[in-house]
Amino acid sequence: MEPRDVRAAGAVVTRKGGEVLLVHRPKYDDWSFPKGKLDPGEHPVTAAVREVAEETGLDVRLGPALAPQRYRMSTGRWKWVDYWTAKVVGSDDVTGYVPNDEIDAVEWVEWSAATHRLTYEHDRETLAEARPLRRKTRALVVLRHAKARSRDAWRKDDRERPLIRLGQAQSQRLVPLLAAFDVTSVHTSSSVRCVQTVAPYVDTTGWPAKLYDELSEEDATVEGVVDLVDTLLEAGESTVVCTHRPVLPTVLDALQVPEVKLEPGGMLVVHHRKGRVVAAEVLEP
Repeated sequence: MEPRDVRAAGAVVTRKGGEVLLVHRPKYDDWSFPKGKLDPGEHPVTAAVREVAEETGLDVRLGPALAPQRYRMSTGRWKWVDYWTAKVVGSDDVTGYVPNDEIDAVEWVEWSAATHRLTYEHDRETLAEARPLRRKTRALVVLRHAKARSRDAWRKDDRERPLIRLGQAQSQRLVPLLAAFDVTSVHTSSSVRCVQTVAPYVDTTGWPAKLYDELSEEDATVEGVVDLVDTLLEAGESTVVCTHRPVLPTVLDALQVPEVKLEPGGMLVVHHRKGRVVAAEVLEP
């Protein structure tokens, strides 16, 4: 029986001026992107942000996803690395970085020089893929509410149907995922199960939630959804829109992205720039 793949995540971090962030590992004497193994039960998105912070001291927010790398390690096991583009939040100065046994150098390297500095061909391929996606984007996260009580077993107004324990756990796990995409604006259906889905993020960050009847199953209209989506695409911040499965096709149609199936607590992260969709990815809870 072949051993399980090693799962890891990282980011291609870029900044204005055409530079990319690289790290040097003394154990392997190689130059690569900041990355690392997932902790047990950790989502790759959360791991990517955490590993960049641990290896470089920089806090980042993620942009469009890149193709994952899969290669055989010297141990014979396969390694699967998920990558995203990323931008630094706050100062990007690494001159004060203190070397250690794991990472002894962190440098901003000009793009063409980085191509030659990187040790591995799979990293050079990832760098080339990241180049057209290096401009800063905003995220519009389309979120299906977390797992709620069964509709058949609920006798009251469906708008008041709450999350079950699994849904509450899913809503907690959404907090670092939404933070990874720098969500600072929260928009949700006024139905209880949607409000409860975004509540942990609102409570953790302090960003207030704006409630909309027009995002609920009962009151959603094409015109209302389109107007809201257009407004959010023009906004200068990353946002989350929490709604219901029957309303999702209208939201995705307004975004002009292909329809996807989202499980309870799942999200479609739509990356946009100047009102134009650049990339989109599905993230399951």
